[in-house]
Amino acid sequence: MKRFWNWLTPQASSPNSDGGERVLRINGVIAEESWLDDEITPTVFASELNAGSGPVTIWLNSPGGDVVAASRIYNMLLDYPGKVTVNIDGIAASAASVVAMAASTVAMSPVSMLMIHNPATLAMGDKTELSRALDMLESVKDSIINAYQLKTGLSRAKLSKLMDAETWMDATAAIDLGFANEILTSKQGSTPDKNDEPTKTNPKKPDDPGDGEDEESASKKVPGRAKNERGVVFSRKVSEQQLVAQLAMHGKSAASPGSPPPVSEHPCLKPAASCGRRVVDLYAHLTNQPH
Repeated sequence: MKRFWNWLTPQASSPNSDGGERVLRINGVIAEESWLDDEITPTVFASELNAGSGPVTIWLNSPGGDVVAASRIYNMLLDYPGKVTVNIDGIAASAASVVAMAASTVAMSPVSMLMIHNPATLAMGDKTELSRALDMLESVKDSIINAYQLKTGLSRAKLSKLMDAETWMDATAAIDLGFANEILTSKQGSTPDKNDEPTKTNPKKPDDPGDGEDEESASKKVPGRAKNERGVVFSRKVSEQQLVAQLAMHGKSAASPGSPPPVSEHPCLKPAASCGRRVVDLYAHLTNQPH
């Protein structure tokens, strides 16, 4: 039978009850109920989490899933009496990112990703039913922002914009924005130079007009952080807008090509200007160009 969890302890592969540290590796989609015995469900997770005591380290790799189920797991971790550490070794996306926010320490592999976006649902019916669905999504988004804000200290306006853009972050970017605390390093690697003390940085943040929060306050002194202070922040939504803008520029400047306009440190976070033309018209124009 498939299972999303896998307990690891220094003595055995099952959870201990002597107060020692337990390690739990979980992989899969978060759901209220399991159909194939491999989904992460709150009921099963509760039984596994409470099977022992002492500090727990959770290795998390999940694309997300049901936001209510994730909220229940988040609350279980907050209520757990021992210390909780979450290590993201693959991806913590969507609802899984909410689960990670419950840990006192979030560590990310240098090759892992964390993604946040707006909640989504399916709805059908008349305008009243659809309006209720919209109101529900706004309420769910507010509840998710609560978890992000408690962890990061960022303003609700900034977090809302990051969710609107469907933001993907590597480990360094997640640390810069406060979603993670440190980067996972190999225990077999070289010991960092004691003179290389972490310094407070002022990383580039996404544009947030009207947001008056102190940017430096969002920066953190993080042990073992990478020397490259700027991480990768990628937005699929804004990248699609940029693609349309590039098509429009190609159509308008085909006779006089020039150098592209300067880009920001994180160009994916700069919204593309509205070109006022339909994609189908741009595509037709490009296909009719002589080769």
